[in-house]
Amino acid sequence: MMLKSLTDNELVNEITFGNTNAFKILHDKYAHSMFLYAYNVIKDKQICEDIVQNIFIDLWSKRKEIKITSVKSFLFRAVKYQIFNYFRDQKFNKEDVTRLNLIDISIDALKKMEYSELEIAVKNSVSKLPKRCKEIFELSRFENKSNKEIAEILNISIQGVKNQISKGLKHVKQDLKKQGHQIYFICSSHHLNYIL
Repeated sequence: MMLKSLTDNELVNEITFGNTNAFKILHDKYAHSMFLYAYNVIKDKQICEDIVQNIFIDLWSKRKEIKITSVKSFLFRAVKYQIFNYFRDQKFNKEDVTRLNLIDISIDALKKMEYSELEIAVKNSVSKLPKRCKEIFELSRFENKSNKEIAEILNISIQGVKNQISKGLKHVKQDLKKQGHQIYFICSSHHLNYIL
């Protein structure tokens, strides 16, 4: 059997019966993109590698029990939960994290949401912000500028940057909530990130 020609669901079916070659093919197909997804938020190579490894270990150990309809959605949803658990378990302090905002919305909305759709939704919400708030939010989220860098670029105080980001977060959260999207904002002293 040419395993590489199988669909994701067919590979999962083979994995259910203990086919290690099918497991390796599925791992090689998604592991790197899963790592990049996690790294975009956590920015720690070792932790992100561990997250991906643990997901595949869990998949193998529970291969006879789990029911998967969409392999890609299943794997990336697992990454999202691992990221959330990572931040939940951290002992935050003011230097490391300035704000952690959560919106608790039905998990059904999360299951229907793809990352590309979220990007579009967030950018649409950001476009509605007041000019200065929008400028600061975009520098933080889309250009990965630190609060200090933004303050220097715009010749304003770091506290002013934080205030505008907080204002922007509140607006975007409310706007996305109206659309039924679940999002976790992680606003650290370095970057503003979000995960599904």
